[in-house]
Amino acid sequence: MTRVLETGPGTRDDPHAQARDARNQPLLLHSMALFRELFAELFDRRSIRTVVEIGVETGQVSACYAELGAEAVHCVEPVPSDEMRAAMAGNDALHLVEGRSPQVLSQLPVADLYVIDGDHNYATVRAELDWILTHAPDALIALHDVLWPCSRRDQYYEPHVLPAAQTHPRTADGPTVWHDEVTPAGFVGLGQFTAAEHAGGEGNGVLTAVEDALAEHGGRRLEIVPAVFGLGVILREDADQDLSDALRPFTSSALLKAMENNRIALYTRVLALQHEAVAHADEADRQVRLLAERHSEAERLRRRCDELRVRHEEELAALRNRHAELQRRFDSERPPKLVRELLRVARGLRRRFRR
Repeated sequence: MTRVLETGPGTRDDPHAQARDARNQPLLLHSMALFRELFAELFDRRSIRTVVEIGVETGQVSACYAELGAEAVHCVEPVPSDEMRAAMAGNDALHLVEGRSPQVLSQLPVADLYVIDGDHNYATVRAELDWILTHAPDALIALHDVLWPCSRRDQYYEPHVLPAAQTHPRTADGPTVWHDEVTPAGFVGLGQFTAAEHAGGEGNGVLTAVEDALAEHGGRRLEIVPAVFGLGVILREDADQDLSDALRPFTSSALLKAMENNRIALYTRVLALQHEAVAHADEADRQVRLLAERHSEAERLRRRCDELRVRHEEELAALRNRHAELQRRFDSERPPKLVRELLRVARGLRRRFRR
């Protein structure tokens, strides 16, 4: 599993230690790898031998549970990538399960820990929780994405596998913290997932599914770590007080909550800036294409003008030649000057004798 680097402030002789560690650390915006410290608390206080991981991030995250003490980690993923397979290869504790949750859960051993990070919508999460709470009542359950953006708004990776009545009208646009509507400049799936057009109401969102499942089954409570889109841990009310106490520094941290709100505000602002940059680039491309089209049109008109100029010069030269030819013919055919003068005198005498 990717480890978050433990960094100090640096020293007088090495003032850039923290910055160096920061730039060498993977940029994990929504990775379960960041919760390793919290999972260590669960493993330290409970005997966790079997883990079912619903939704496989990379395979490296799956290995974390084996590193912490699990003997078998069943990794449920409908369409595993080649990279995922490669990451799991050679680790005998990891067992890739190609199938969809919750249907595949009944085919697996009952686990000590279930990690739910699959399709983030009410129908899927509610069905997963109903199965686990019924068939594995003593198991610990951890869920990712119980806070913004999926807490009260469904997200769909594969909406076609759900009954239409259990889905909401969806959109390729995504939510943002800067206003309450979805926007193409928000947290969008870029073809991987869609989001419900509206947030809130019944049957909408991961947190709503958790609340409804716990209300129906009873005897459990939800603890939320307000970081990295929210990690929820479902504990038994009568048996897991030590776990609740161990998690309290995280679940009750006003600092974590403020940092998460700041993080998603900055993150969605970056998304908006990226969208604006893409829009500006598209507009620049459009202007370049328009300029190229106008340049091509100007070149076409210039060539046409050249063609007309050449034709005009040729026609003008032909007219000049024709005029010269006619002038020569006229000059050769008209009477000499003396004859013309005699004709003029004869016409004058004729008029005089007529009187």
